[in-house]
Amino acid sequence: MTSLARKVPAALGGRGPAGWLFMAPSLLILGTFVLFPIGRSLWYSLHNWTVGAAEQPWAGLDNYTRLFGDAQFQRALANTLIITVASTAVLVVVGLGLALALQSENVVSRVVRSVFFFPTVISLTTVGMVWRFLLDPDIGLVGGVTRALGLDPVNWLQSTALALPTVIFVNVWKNAGFVMIVLVAGLKAIPGEHYEAASLDGAGRLQTLRSITLPALRPTMLFVTFMVTVQSLQLFDLVYVMTSGGPLDHTETLVTKLYRDGFVNYETGYAAATSWVLFIVVVLVSALQLRIFRYNDAD
Repeated sequence: MTSLARKVPAALGGRGPAGWLFMAPSLLILGTFVLFPIGRSLWYSLHNWTVGAAEQPWAGLDNYTRLFGDAQFQRALANTLIITVASTAVLVVVGLGLALALQSENVVSRVVRSVFFFPTVISLTTVGMVWRFLLDPDIGLVGGVTRALGLDPVNWLQSTALALPTVIFVNVWKNAGFVMIVLVAGLKAIPGEHYEAASLDGAGRLQTLRSITLPALRPTMLFVTFMVTVQSLQLFDLVYVMTSGGPLDHTETLVTKLYRDGFVNYETGYAAATSWVLFIVVVLVSALQLRIFRYNDAD
């Protein structure tokens, strides 16, 4: 114990400077491209900061007060939460169903898994452009099929009732393969002895799923729900390409509003306040997920 106590200060004193020297490039990059922008955005949010203005007066919390009195912000926040809750719930259910159905290692399962996973590697911008073309009531494939069936084509992206569900559907279509692949990996990590013991005890499929599979998948479920939740909260590309936040702000999200305020209206301080509200929402939702999916070694 005494020798260890002597070695620790020596290590800190003798090797500490060298360690900091090796870490310096990474710390410099982290400080320049992460910490400084974060601090600068907080500074902007406390000012009436406008690009090109001669003065940037102190505003305190006025930007935040203005946000919560802004009907467009309230709609954007509601749309963001709806997209996140609906997308996450559907993705987890659909992804789990696909993983359970396609976990076996045969040719058919591998091919079908590849088909479902393929949209995951495509950028959201490309996905949005393709689906915008497909859903076009005049020249799109969906409209053509609808007319062939003798029905009137639906303008999915210009309907105030259908635009948001359509965006949610495309978001689910894009990410279902990712959730499936991660859950398949989680299923394969469950020891087979657990299922053998359950079979010997006479447990049925539903009981095995409830008592063995779902508890063992809890860490994996936490990972996928966290990933798709953060992605949905920050959804921009898909919405911007498909609807640009319309019609009548019915698909406006916090990030599209942030972009519009900051890069179209040049209200940098107001946009920075929106970004900090989004950051707080992400932290609160993540903490809630950790609470729901928490587990210990006894599980």
